[in-house]
Amino acid sequence: MINLELAIKEAFIEIFKQKFTADFNTDMVVVQQTRKEIEGDYTINVFPLVKAAAKAPEALAHEIGTGLVQILDFVSNYNVIKGFLNLTIADTYWLELAKTMTQDPNFGIKESDPNKSPILIEYSSPNTNKPLHLGHVRNNLLGYSIAEILKADGNNVVKVNLVNDRGIHICKSMLAWEKFSQGATPQSTNLKGDHLVGKYYVEFDRLYKSQIAELVAQGVEEEEAAKQAPAILEAQEMLRQWEAGNEQVVGLWKKMNSWVYEGFDATYQKMGVDFDKIYYESETYLLGKSTVQEALKNQVLFVKEDGSVWADLTDEGLDQKLLLRADGTSVYMTQDIGTAKLRMDDYQPSSMLYVVGNEQNYHFDVLKIVLQKMGYTWAKDIYHISYGMVELPHGKMKSREGTVVDADDLMDEVIASAEEITRQSGKMEGLSVEEAQQLFYKIGMGALKFFLLKVDPKKKMLFNPAESIDFNGNTGPFVQYTHARIQSVLRKSTDHTFEPWQSELIINDKERNLIKMIGNFPEVVHQAALGFSPALMASYVYDLAKEYNQFYHDNPILKEENKALASFRLDLSRSTAAIIRNALKMLGIQAPNQM
Repeated sequence: MINLELAIKEAFIEIFKQKFTADFNTDMVVVQQTRKEIEGDYTINVFPLVKAAAKAPEALAHEIGTGLVQILDFVSNYNVIKGFLNLTIADTYWLELAKTMTQDPNFGIKESDPNKSPILIEYSSPNTNKPLHLGHVRNNLLGYSIAEILKADGNNVVKVNLVNDRGIHICKSMLAWEKFSQGATPQSTNLKGDHLVGKYYVEFDRLYKSQIAELVAQGVEEEEAAKQAPAILEAQEMLRQWEAGNEQVVGLWKKMNSWVYEGFDATYQKMGVDFDKIYYESETYLLGKSTVQEALKNQVLFVKEDGSVWADLTDEGLDQKLLLRADGTSVYMTQDIGTAKLRMDDYQPSSMLYVVGNEQNYHFDVLKIVLQKMGYTWAKDIYHISYGMVELPHGKMKSREGTVVDADDLMDEVIASAEEITRQSGKMEGLSVEEAQQLFYKIGMGALKFFLLKVDPKKKMLFNPAESIDFNGNTGPFVQYTHARIQSVLRKSTDHTFEPWQSELIINDKERNLIKMIGNFPEVVHQAALGFSPALMASYVYDLAKEYNQFYHDNPILKEENKALASFRLDLSRSTAAIIRNALKMLGIQAPNQM
């Protein structure tokens, strides 16, 4: 099908040049979709061209409108409101578009090109000292959805995870396990491995705080007490031993990390996300250190009196950034430098996207600048997809105080809520126990994902589990129910007879609006990919579901006596279901066939 907006713009420019000799900027010709309350499909504001045409706005709009109707067979009529030219597209065009859409179940989806340089996207990035929490849920869902949207727009995408499996925070859990666990394992405690390790991270924090309080009571300043507390000194020593390769420390580290990975895998599977490659900081930090040392030789960096290595970013309007501590141990920035370099060697990506919370905005500004200072020109193609904190109605998450909103518990809660509401609705007829459980999972996870993804990532958001599961609001279950409703119609249609429909069919406003909305899908996919925006996709599919429900309410399908018209409406329903299904898939949501 032709690009309507481009065809209209080109025809407008051609008519203008024929009628008026004055030069004008063609960028001033902007074709937009007409507002719903105004008659027409596309609108052009002619006010910017009044001076070049030396004509009043309304007269100019009428003259161009008449010309467009004459030369474009798909423009059937026009009207003018002040200086706004509103064009009506002929029904024959919409019916041809409907035919194209209904014949292609993947309308609007491009095949991913494996020969393209990939876009590499990192998400999740958990620490191996605690379970995944609500913030991680938003992170994973954003990253996975952006990857799926980019793929649907024809990009080659590599999904990666960077596991923060080393550092002082990991040693805190290890130290507390040594002190308090009495050899506890996931098997002996019947706890998921990530939950067990997280328990000892909390235990360390309690010990550490009590030691700080004791020192403060003895007259030590609190800031100094935080440095002198025995627990933190032991954790720092454990980190040094780990980096030195101490067998006992490394053995404990491997054992506890293996518990965590098993727990993470179960959470990821339940969440419905995956990765093409997992990187581990324990394997990349040495590359980061060697890269820093090389830059130091080249005088890109400098050494302070205590032996620590820094980057001077004052010329870029920032401050000095630590890259290696005085004791030679690395910091997060060092590790990210090594990881970025390794990924470039592994994949030669066209760009690298990092889905990380907005508290790391400064970190990624610095990462790009430091890498560019080191001579890596590809650093300009690093993008930080920043997102805000998620809160629940009862307040913020606080991981080290043991009140974290656990990802596993959260998913269990929304699935349980989906089960309760579905059972109350009595819409489980004919489902086996296993099918019912799968339905509860699809609805619950659809509610969670849609609620988190429909909000612009940069905004801090309040997640309300009860609101997310509403079948009537701007929610995943509402969209899923629309898909299930269409599937029900399609199943019942096998008992009816239909006749083929043609492009001469007379259609009404509701049918026309639905065709137009489905026809917008390819552009929505493209814009969502350009903007890394699951929120745009969520908004579109919700509006499409609303539009279909209005169409369904006003237009009988199986009871329509005109068999060709019934066939057309059935095809339109089938196409709508395919678009809903593909849009939800990009959000990581499954579309049930029955609800």
